[in-house]
Amino acid sequence: METEHIKVRVWDLSTRFFHWAMVALMALLWWSADAGEMQWHQIFAYSLLILIGFRLLWGLFGSDTAKFSHFVHHPKVVLAYLKDVRSKGLSVVLGHNPMGGYMVIALITIISLQLVTGLFVTDDVFTEGPLYSYVSSDTSTFLTWLHKMNFNVILLLIVVHVLAVVVHAVKGDKLVGAMLSGYKRIPQRENAIAAKSPLVFKSQWLALIIVLMLAGLVFANLMWPIVQVL
Repeated sequence: METEHIKVRVWDLSTRFFHWAMVALMALLWWSADAGEMQWHQIFAYSLLILIGFRLLWGLFGSDTAKFSHFVHHPKVVLAYLKDVRSKGLSVVLGHNPMGGYMVIALITIISLQLVTGLFVTDDVFTEGPLYSYVSSDTSTFLTWLHKMNFNVILLLIVVHVLAVVVHAVKGDKLVGAMLSGYKRIPQRENAIAAKSPLVFKSQWLALIIVLMLAGLVFANLMWPIVQVL
């Protein structure tokens, strides 16, 4: 007998936009660095800075499934979840599962490190980060090296993330579809999960205001000098 499924709203528009904009910007950052288009690389990096800033604030004040408090759990909870997956298979989770929550934190942390180190780097020819002059030459050299090496860690985390999505898809948990539509299909018999803890979604106008405020600050202080010379 085929199991009946229902659609449950899981992700708000701003969280989905953040996710796919992040994917696009990471690709553009890789291309611009590889092609030597450093002015565009800086613009894309500052755009990513806006996104990360928004995600941090939305993780505190946003919709339930976007909040860090919703998906960052004690390691004991993560271990118990992995044990259940091993013995019973994937269970229905509205939002990031306990293991996925750790991946979100890892990605945000490593990408934030990439952004911060990029503020101090130099290619010793044409391009310098906006804070390059505030540190010594040796410090800048180290941070430039770290900026390059850290990208390999980002690539590793991306590969792990994609593999996890593929595994979930094989097991019937369509994460990509949910991140596109905002809705997740769950078995009718497990609808009690959604009914027991109804999700609260914040106004997307609030998300837009946060993004516009961050964009204004970043554009005025970091992007505008670069745009002027493009």
